Amino acid sequence: QVQLVESGGGLVQAGGSLRLSCQASGRTFSTVVGGWFRQAPGKEREFVASITWTHGRPNYKESVKGRFTISRDNVKRQVFLQMNSLQREDTAVYFCAAGDLLGPDPEGYRYWGQGTQVTVSA
Repeated sequence: QVQLVESGGGLVQAGGSLRLSCQASGRTFSTVVGGWFRQAPGKEREFVASITWTHGRPNYKESVKGRFTISRDNVKRQVFLQMNSLQREDTAVYFCAAGDLLGPDPEGYRYWGQGTQVTVSA
């Protein structure tokens, strides 16, 4: 089993920045990637970004490219999401995930955190 704990969410004004962190523990070496998804009220959970543990290869949702940066500390098994130029549409609960696929399909992620709220105000 793998446990994931997110931190770093909060309230920020549009145009501001936040950095999310995710600490993985347990059998983390059974997974290939760490990533972030988000879910806004009344909407489906959607992929934001993911990264391979070993090589640090990233993959992004098109609408966050250039604003969000995913990174990881492979030794500490941490995944980070630096979010800049935040927009009101970025308001959502952000979930850390770990699994086997670099892509956006949530079926490729076997483990999930509880989520952290990000709220972007006007």
